[in-house]
Amino acid sequence: MKITFIGATHEVTGSCYYLEAAGKKFLVDCGMEQGPNYYENKDIPVPAGDLDFVLLTHAHMDHSGNLPALYAKGFKGPIYATEATCNLCDIMLRDSAHIQMFEAEWRNRKAKRQGKPEFVPAYTMEDALGVIHNFVGCPYETGIIPGEGIRVRFIDAGHLLGSSSIEVNICEDGVEKTIVFSGDIGNTNQPLIKDPVYLKKADYVVMESTYGDRSHGERPDYERLLADIIQETFDRGGNVVIPSFAVGRTQEMLYFIRQIKAEGLVHGHDNFKVFVDSPLAIEATTIFGNHKYDCFDEEALELIRKGINPISFPGLKISVTSEDSRAINFDGEPKVIISASGMCDAGRIKHHLKHNLWREDSTILFVGYQAVGTAGRALIEGAQEIKLFGEPVHVAAKICRMPGISGHADVNGLIDWIRAFEEKPKKVFVTHGEDSVTELFASRLHDELGYNTYAPFSGTEFDLATGEFVYEAEGIKIQKPSAVRKASKAARAYEKLLALGHRLLSVIRKNEGCPNKDLEKFSREVQSLCDKWDRNDI
Repeated sequence: MKITFIGATHEVTGSCYYLEAAGKKFLVDCGMEQGPNYYENKDIPVPAGDLDFVLLTHAHMDHSGNLPALYAKGFKGPIYATEATCNLCDIMLRDSAHIQMFEAEWRNRKAKRQGKPEFVPAYTMEDALGVIHNFVGCPYETGIIPGEGIRVRFIDAGHLLGSSSIEVNICEDGVEKTIVFSGDIGNTNQPLIKDPVYLKKADYVVMESTYGDRSHGERPDYERLLADIIQETFDRGGNVVIPSFAVGRTQEMLYFIRQIKAEGLVHGHDNFKVFVDSPLAIEATTIFGNHKYDCFDEEALELIRKGINPISFPGLKISVTSEDSRAINFDGEPKVIISASGMCDAGRIKHHLKHNLWREDSTILFVGYQAVGTAGRALIEGAQEIKLFGEPVHVAAKICRMPGISGHADVNGLIDWIRAFEEKPKKVFVTHGEDSVTELFASRLHDELGYNTYAPFSGTEFDLATGEFVYEAEGIKIQKPSAVRKASKAARAYEKLLALGHRLLSVIRKNEGCPNKDLEKFSREVQSLCDKWDRNDI
């Protein structure tokens, strides 16, 4: 009865956990690493063909993206997930395979000219189609038995349509243990989908910590913010271009725009057009509609009972073909264009940026995270020019960012989730967060709330029956160029300061009830320190 931590250890992406229990070998998640890779990840310790099954929390690529590669290496077992996750993986894994093959074709054309060896993609469309056939849809809350001695429940995590936390109950040699995998814990009060469901009992918890060091702050009035941006842009005669992730964020934008239209929040531009220009987003929107009764929240369901589609409205236009996409930019009326990818590094959004970035009357509105090194990140950081299709494009459009939108719980939501357990788990393994964040969040749970926490590195093995480590791995950093090392050193200094900030807050809380004289002295010292280092005037 053992768990081995493979991916998303001291890193945000690549979630993967290997378990041996009740005579079975299986994975929870098999995600793709995205963005910078800071630590070496161990391989799954058995051949892919020896795995009996996979449990999948949700469809995002950092949790599901390596399943076709696993299939290519010999895995042919079932993949258990919610029905909505199965449906989303059908389109997302095919899309990922298409990208893999397109990139391989492009790199090989270049490599051939340079006499370099052939680049082999991580997997092919055949692999994606093969693994999709192995998905088994499971309802929320209803237990399944993937093997004798193993019982599994999928609990709504409120992060994405179909997302789940997974409760695994294991009985082996008379010993029974329950381990819960949080998956990605959702933000509360998201449009369309339900809030996270809290679990009550577990011996062990494997918990994400993506936003374990920060709060999202107060929820803005998204409808009013978006309506104001549309109004101002249309009054100038321009277009609102929204780079958006095809699954989840696009559907949220449609939900907000339907409300804006229904409440008449944009004046003088009646029946304005909204184009969704992403084949993947169009397919995903259909899947959202198919799962309204099992995944939508009460507010969305109330609209449906009234005969209202919460993500459709007059003026919504769907662009499927390349010709449809090109035609959008020959439409002279002010309009909203929602297109992928959300970080502007691929897809049809690049064409819309080419036609709108140089226009002073247009607005580019970002509604999601922009990774370092992407065109989206460059734009929100004030780039005056970016390169598209090999040509420089001047940035004259207004660049906006909608604050606070996140599918992830913030630090307060994470704490609410873990505190819902009626008894403290024997151990909480903190994963799926940046290097410093996993340690900070684990320390906070331990120091302030009394949990037994541990932030494992890839390769760490833990015996669930005895509650002891079989092997504690050390993080092996991947060597970076000197410029990156310099930046990392500065980042580490800030991380150390941030950690001390958390410690200061803990000390303040421990001084509650001390004499007023001592508290006043403490306050003056903290105030003096803040005044000395306040950088607002720089």
